[in-house]
Amino acid sequence: MPRILVSDAIDKKSLDEISKMGIELTVQHYDIETLKEKIKEYDGIIVRSATKVRKELIDAAMETGQLKLIVRAGVGLDNVDAAYAAEKGITVRNTPDSSKVAVAELAIAQMLTIARKLHQANLTMKEGKWLKNDYQGVQIEGKTLGLIGFGRIAQTMAKKATGLGMKVVYNTRSGKVEGNEAFQYVSKEELLKTSDFISLHIPYDKAAGAVLGEKEFEMMKDGVYLINSARGGVVCEKSLLQALDSGKVAAAALDVFEEEPTKNEAILKHDKIMLSPHIGASTYEAQEAIGEEIVKIVKDFF
Repeated sequence: MPRILVSDAIDKKSLDEISKMGIELTVQHYDIETLKEKIKEYDGIIVRSATKVRKELIDAAMETGQLKLIVRAGVGLDNVDAAYAAEKGITVRNTPDSSKVAVAELAIAQMLTIARKLHQANLTMKEGKWLKNDYQGVQIEGKTLGLIGFGRIAQTMAKKATGLGMKVVYNTRSGKVEGNEAFQYVSKEELLKTSDFISLHIPYDKAAGAVLGEKEFEMMKDGVYLINSARGGVVCEKSLLQALDSGKVAAAALDVFEEEPTKNEAILKHDKIMLSPHIGASTYEAQEAIGEEIVKIVKDFF
């Protein structure tokens, strides 16, 4: 009987479906030192963001050679050393389709919120202040949305933004994405110079570092709006704060941070930043879909 450790929470209905396959499940989150011992007993492990499956954990698992499958419940694989796992003969899978609508909708919500200064108005209203004349915002209709990265989530956001009357341009490191003629591929420099709103949808590459730093912020339009629901490291937080203070960036919405949970007081207290605690995929529908995709992965593998 295969044994799978569910290290981070996933949809309970999906756990029941996996158990019906005759697979033994352990639902338990361990600290890293305990996990290095426990992992030796399992054929598979399911994680979300909290559990980091790094080289040291994979090496520990290889002492028995029992671990054959790592499943990341979500899109990114930045918390899994996927290449190293593959070298050791371990299959790594994720669930890229399940949360694309949830994350795209969050990015749209972030964009509308900072455009109309709703994050600020909400806080001051709760303080008993009626600052009606302080919160003149901008409309998104007729504005240009620049998407950095153009995978499933960005393409979903592009369609929704077009429905709201926006012009959408995009840039990817791999070039133009075929089959998306409704949206214009432009150079990264042109995107930065012409976009009224910029939203990021790319993985974090530790070797490459931040995609948006001081040089990139200088290229942007004065009063640009920035949305990041991808990964924290793709935006240099120090450069973002400078751009906000100078007025280059009118406002930013961040769901992800260089360190999570973030301890950056300047980010936490800045009144031009709308904050949320990495909740891009946190909808009932997305979590159910992620669970269903995990069930299929486990069924196909075992």
